[in-house]
Amino acid sequence: MIITDLTHTISPIMPVYPGTEKPVIVEATTIEKNGFAEKCITLYSHTGTHIDSPGHILPGRHTLDQFNADKFIGRGIVIDVAEIRSDSIEKHDIELYAGEIEASDFVLFNTGWDKYWNDTGYFSGFPVLSKEATAWLCGFPLKGIGLDCISIDPVGDMNMENHTLLFEQDMIIIENLRNLDLLKNIQFMFSCLPLKLEKADGSPVRAVGIIL
Repeated sequence: MIITDLTHTISPIMPVYPGTEKPVIVEATTIEKNGFAEKCITLYSHTGTHIDSPGHILPGRHTLDQFNADKFIGRGIVIDVAEIRSDSIEKHDIELYAGEIEASDFVLFNTGWDKYWNDTGYFSGFPVLSKEATAWLCGFPLKGIGLDCISIDPVGDMNMENHTLLFEQDMIIIENLRNLDLLKNIQFMFSCLPLKLEKADGSPVRAVGIIL
């Protein structure tokens, strides 16, 4: 079994969505002073590599704690769009993968944008699925869509059309993945189990690809 870590490390200096506060991690106790180490952590629910639930945007829709655990584990496919010379991923760029998508639970897009993590360039210019491409993906019985960018919609776009289309199908969205290039052209299991927080609109995850 080979396990590929697809997760960014959470730290006080990590990049976060513009307007969001960075995590605060405090040593609440120490081994030297208290005999055990424990941290007090304050962070937003969409920090780092994380899941968006339908309840993130759509009133009355599922939050993460309302899904069975099997919602977050399944067959994955990585679609490589890193060579697309456009800020838009179109339907014709991905429809040749229809057979592989049909056999998968999660579609993960390798845009190559994780190389800009910790750089100001991370927040703009990344390729985004067109509305037509997203609507096409909604025709498959997928559990979720993931990508190695800050968002599945452009930063600052208040319409969030891609989020809305996927959430209307009760899919989850996994953002800020990394190392997806290591799973191109490989069959693998994808796991993105979140914290089981009450009424969780989102949660950081330890996402991994598992090659059996």
